[in-house]
Amino acid sequence: MNDAHLHMVVNHFPIIGTIFGLGILIAGIFFKNSVIKNVAYVVFVVAAIFSAVSMATGEGAEEIAEKLPLVTHHIIHEHEEMAEKLAIVLYALGLVSLIGLYLNFKNHAKANLISYLAVLIAVVGVFLGKQTGTTGGEIRHTEIRENASQAIDAPQNENEHEKAGDDN
Repeated sequence: MNDAHLHMVVNHFPIIGTIFGLGILIAGIFFKNSVIKNVAYVVFVVAAIFSAVSMATGEGAEEIAEKLPLVTHHIIHEHEEMAEKLAIVLYALGLVSLIGLYLNFKNHAKANLISYLAVLIAVVGVFLGKQTGTTGGEIRHTEIRENASQAIDAPQNENEHEKAGDDN
């Protein structure tokens, strides 16, 4: 297993974990249930850990991906920039979640405030996760790139261009 493969294995959990964690945390707030909130906090901490692993494998994946056809440095760089923003947000969310776990354990009055702060950070994380996932997918899935329809309409090589001209 190389870094590109490992990166693809671990890079989904920070995004999916943040989405699930946000839903679980909102349910915990709605039901005023600290146990449900704690589950969300643990999911957020695990998402932050997987984010660190994903960042650690990203450089090795970049070295492999930039040698592939139709993969440009610009596409990889855009993904890397989004991933760095997401990682910072998820690290902050993980820290806030650890504080939330501690405050819930101690039945502290500020525990509810932390849960609302975690919701705000998680919403930002979900937005950045969507952006990061899309830019990552664009590296190999050319069909989701912004200019995909132009690439589909354009002839792929000279033979296709000649065939297109013969039909007229």
